[in-house]
Formats: sequence, structure tokens, C-alpha cells
Amino acid sequence: MFLLGTLVNVIAIIIGSLVGRFLSRIPEGIRHTVMQGLGLAVILLGLTMSFQSKNFLLLIFSLILGSVLGELLKIDDRLNQVGRFLEKKVGGKKQGSIATGFVTATLVYCIGAMAVLGAMDSGLRGNHDILYTKSLLDGFSAIIFTSTLGIGVVFSIVPVFFYQGAIALLSTQIYHVVSQSVLDSILVEVTGVGGLLIAAIGINILEIKQIKVANMLPALVVAAFGVPLVAWLTNVFGQ
Repeated sequence: MFLLGTLVNVIAIIIGSLVGRFLSRIPEGIRHTVMQGLGLAVILLGLTMSFQSKNFLLLIFSLILGSVLGELLKIDDRLNQVGRFLEKKVGGKKQGSIATGFVTATLVYCIGAMAVLGAMDSGLRGNHDILYTKSLLDGFSAIIFTSTLGIGVVFSIVPVFFYQGAIALLSTQIYHVVSQSVLDSILVEVTGVGGLLIAAIGINILEIKQIKVANMLPALVVAAFGVPLVAWLTNVFGQ
């Protein structure tokens, strides 16, 4: 079952969110310091991932074009609209708490190598080990996120399920489209771009500067399609 790893991931986030809900009475000072530590860890993780890129120009181009597309599509506004809708339906301790938790958790759980590689491994080989590991990490982070950002974190399971599920489903047919070498290159560049987006999430968590990370999400798609395009151009003009 190619969706097993994704289902386990969703369940882990739910459990972590419920546990975090009961820990919401943690003193504000502790929660603030924990979030700062988490923000620093997220930035470090993102930068480590971004250093894997082998094509710095493609990374920059992907971020620029992806950001333009994201702004035109208003992805950040749409995600926040969903968050505000949940806010009205469920309610929260403070204005925007559910929206903030939903958007932040969605970005953290969906952007990254483990989400992509894990879902692809589930679809290609039926191996869910990567997503099982991601489930543990997401479950524990859901505890922290929910205790600090609110119950909105649990609603991130919806985009996580459809995002990882779609990748797993498409991966069952991906070898009919690209070769293994091209696929490996795509994963490297997508990981590099995704790493910078994760670092930007860390900056948001630290409240250094509010970056519309959601509007940069198309950069992942640009990077994925950019790899075979660069390879084709190299073959054409390199001869």
C-alpha cells in the first residue's frame, strides 16, 4: 500500500498535536525560548539541505521565477484564508493563532527532502522507512508547535496527506518519464531549493523578518523542471 507511510505520518501529527494541546499551559517564557531554539534548528536544517545543490544559478533562478509565480497565484493569501476559515469554525485562544499554526506546520511538514524522498520511496518501492522516520520527527515537533502556536497545527494533516499522497502516486509511474540519473539530479536541486525555504520558515519563527514562504513554493516545481531543461540545453549547445 503506497499510502501507508503517509497515513502513519498523518496519525503521528494528530497524536503530537493532541499531546501538545494538553501542554499548552507551559509558562510563556519557556514556550518563547523553546520556539527560539526550534527556529534556530529549522534554519540550520534548511541551510544544510541547501548546500546540497550542485547548480547555484538554477537555485537562484528557481527562487526568482517561483516567487513571481507564487505572488501571482497568491498562495500565501490563500493558505491564510484557509487558516482564518478554520479560526472562525473552531476558534482559538487569540486572534490568528489557528491560522498561524496551520500555515507554519503545513510549510514545515511539506517542504523538505524527507517529504519528497519518503513519498517517492513509498510509491516506487513500497518502502516506508523514510516516512516512518519523518513521522517520529513530525510527531514530536507537533507537540512543540501545538503547545506554542495552538491547535491549528493539527489541520496541517490535510495538505500533508494530499501532498505526500500525490507524490507517492505519481512516483509509481515516474520511471516511464525520466531516467534514474535525471531523477537523482532533480531530487538534489529540489532539496537545495527546499532547504532555503525551510531556512526562511526558521526566520519567520524567530520573528526576524516575516517572509511569505508559501509564495515561494512554486520554486520547487521550477527546480524540478529546470534540471532536465538545463541538461537538454547543455547537450544542444555543448556539442
